Amino acid sequence: MAAADLPQPSSRRRAATAARRRGNGDANRRTQLVRVAARLFRERGFNGTTVRDIAQAVGMRSGSPFYYFDSKEQILFAVMEEGLRVGLVRSEAAVASGGSARQRFAKLVRAHLGILLEDGSDFIPVMLYEWRRLPASYRRRLIAVKDRYDALWQQLIAELIAQGALRGDPKLARLLILGAVNFAATWYRRNGPLSIDQLAHATTEFFLTPARSGKAR
Repeated sequence: MAAADLPQPSSRRRAATAARRRGNGDANRRTQLVRVAARLFRERGFNGTTVRDIAQAVGMRSGSPFYYFDSKEQILFAVMEEGLRVGLVRSEAAVASGGSARQRFAKLVRAHLGILLEDGSDFIPVMLYEWRRLPASYRRRLIAVKDRYDALWQQLIAELIAQGALRGDPKLARLLILGAVNFAATWYRRNGPLSIDQLAHATTEFFLTPARSGKAR
């Protein structure tokens, strides 16, 4: 059968295929922009990073990011949104993995430190230190996800307090623990004396009261 005799896709079908390929390419490019922006915002700060800087870092023309985003603030929103999304998924998995309240707390601390400190994990640190740069309309869109994240910690902390493994007011305990853990983003060095696993263990041991022999829960 000659090539001319082979069934040819309709123009509508060809157009749909081309649009799908462009869509995949656009999604990948957008993801790349968000990831690079997160790194630059963390290294230089929001005010110290220009859209031109982000474009150059991904090999684009200076105005090309505006094909994907309306403003630098919208890029910042996308960075924080991605950080919360990934953080919530990993934290929910840590808590759902089972074990005693102590064990789940240790897993949650490790997951959170990983989100903060592992290579390429720039999203949550940007949110912690650039939150006020985000316009109020964008902050409101993130609150629901942030509340789910806080509720995950709050429920587990309340359980630990009920068991006597942690002392104090549940809300204040959550704020103090997360404040201390989040601050590690400012001083921890991956080539330093502590691995992230060791830091997570030390953090868990610091906050929880010693488990009674044979009665760890």
